[in-house]
Amino acid sequence: MARKKTAPCGGWASPITTDLMTRGAVGLGQVMLDGDAVYWTEQRPWEQGRTVLVRRGPDGAVRDLTPAPYNVRSKVHEYGGGAMLAGRGGAWFVDARDQRIYRADGEGGAIRPITKADGAGYADLQLDPARERLVAVREAPREGGEPENSLVAIHFDGRIETLAEGADFYAMPAFSPDGDRLAWIEWRHPNMPWDGTDCREARLDAEGRVTARTHIAGGRDVSVFQPSYAPDGRLHYVSDESGFWNLYRHGEPAEHFKAEAEFGQPHWQFGMRTYAFLDAERAVCAFARDGDWSLGVFDLDQKKLSPVSLDGGWRVFDGIVSEGSRVAFTAGRAAGPAAAVTLDLASGRETVLREAFDLKLSEDAVSLAQKVEFPTETPDGGSARAFGYFYPPASAEFEPPEGERPPLIVMSHGGPTGQTTAAFSLKVQFWTSRGFAVLDVNYGGSTGFGRAYRRRLNGAWGVVDVEDCCRGAKWLADRGLVDEQRLVAVGGSAGGYTTLAALTFRDVFAAGRSSYGIGDLETLARDTHKFESRYLDTLVGPWPEAAEIYRARSPIRHTKGLNCPVIFLQGEEDKVVPPNQAEAMVGVLREKGLPVAYILFEGEGHGFRRAESIKRAFEAELSFYAQLFGFEPADKIAPVEIENLK
Repeated sequence: MARKKTAPCGGWASPITTDLMTRGAVGLGQVMLDGDAVYWTEQRPWEQGRTVLVRRGPDGAVRDLTPAPYNVRSKVHEYGGGAMLAGRGGAWFVDARDQRIYRADGEGGAIRPITKADGAGYADLQLDPARERLVAVREAPREGGEPENSLVAIHFDGRIETLAEGADFYAMPAFSPDGDRLAWIEWRHPNMPWDGTDCREARLDAEGRVTARTHIAGGRDVSVFQPSYAPDGRLHYVSDESGFWNLYRHGEPAEHFKAEAEFGQPHWQFGMRTYAFLDAERAVCAFARDGDWSLGVFDLDQKKLSPVSLDGGWRVFDGIVSEGSRVAFTAGRAAGPAAAVTLDLASGRETVLREAFDLKLSEDAVSLAQKVEFPTETPDGGSARAFGYFYPPASAEFEPPEGERPPLIVMSHGGPTGQTTAAFSLKVQFWTSRGFAVLDVNYGGSTGFGRAYRRRLNGAWGVVDVEDCCRGAKWLADRGLVDEQRLVAVGGSAGGYTTLAALTFRDVFAAGRSSYGIGDLETLARDTHKFESRYLDTLVGPWPEAAEIYRARSPIRHTKGLNCPVIFLQGEEDKVVPPNQAEAMVGVLREKGLPVAYILFEGEGHGFRRAESIKRAFEAELSFYAQLFGFEPADKIAPVEIENLK
């Protein structure tokens, strides 16, 4: 075994280059089955972030169905999702440019529009099994007010009929096998879908008109997720009424399939699915226990959940669909790329359709997630526990000089109602392969641990999350695993707010990186899109009644406490967190004479999609740390300009 070279942490050469991340890696989205054919979407950074619809035919031949400039992406709720539906030998999709629905033939024929160019957008497409039409969520602009959301039927000749309206939001329409019933979830301000939703069912006549409507489950304080019909027509859904997102079968009373596990996810995007039926009595399910995801088969008759043995080492599962015993999903694993996968549960055969990248790494070049649990404190001074995944530095070629402890990057996930997982991430391995350690925190408020843990953040955003991130960093430093003088806080969007709050209100971190992060909660409450316009009512307090709390927790109003360097990365066209948030914070740091870097990415929104933007963001951040901590990057990168650096 060759002796490793010695080099300062941060200065190691890495096989995980920015070119790999932008030109060799794709983002995998929905996977759908249509007979022996499989369809999926993949986002390609090297094509300006364009999302392409791909088909693998029964003969194994793979072809793109949507040539440029088509871009498969919905913008409903800003976060989109659910922009593709396979069926009848082809697929329907939403194009990002005009938000119209189009039909693509599975053999690569002509693409034709279904809906008109009237400014409306669509998501969560479903095929009506008994009629020549689709059902979808529609979001239409409304002059002088918020967009109007509804559930509509879309005939193949373009005619549109409204099936449900009046609620603020709709999602997850699902048909019974005979097409006589339609179920969905809906919710109203100020709730987010993980706070409380209503599951409703409508009966349809032969023409598809609604004749009766029934409330199935849920309410203002109960979150229902993914209503679905079994092949025998019985309606199922996921509800957190028990304290965990568990599976239920509708009836009088509803049948509860109990488990101290989460079978649901926060509905940030359309198209999310955690279970699918194999037959009338069995469902294949993704479920989380203490934040860790598994795949299992739930025998609903016996009320028995059995794990599924998987050859691929899969740890995370998204978008589960099925046809008989054949299942498809996107999945992540601990030591390799995410993939679009089909699994035949009858034979056990797994087929990897597409991997996110094709780089093969040796075992010692990969930093495997180490789950950590550490003590923390509640806002009232009580004791609690928080969770995360620790990634030590890992390289097949390099090791640090004797006695050097690595700098630590503390990541706070977005949402903030969300979760980080143990799945392999290029964004994590980029840093660990260069000599950094990473702590990815599932702070109080994260999903995957049950409703009580998720609701720890209610009324306490900027307090609980900050406390947990700081406690996690100190816990690792106290154990001698990282350099306590080089602790860095990073995050994007809501994670960017946690980062800026930690840098402003605590004296733990030496530097930070905020990507499209929030500095002013008042501005966010006044200036954001419909989906999240009342989110802060739960996380902070009702606006404007709780204005004093908003000011107390806004980093921009307490800049005396901000005394470390920060790099800001921002999309010019971001409608969720507009550039004025970053620019206000940058201005404060300039005036204080603190080191600050700011990059505004032209043509980017909330999250970077283009290859050149992703490449520049990672290289600028690496340069920022190199200049602050005094190491020389092994990568040939353009240095980022840091104002006030002495």
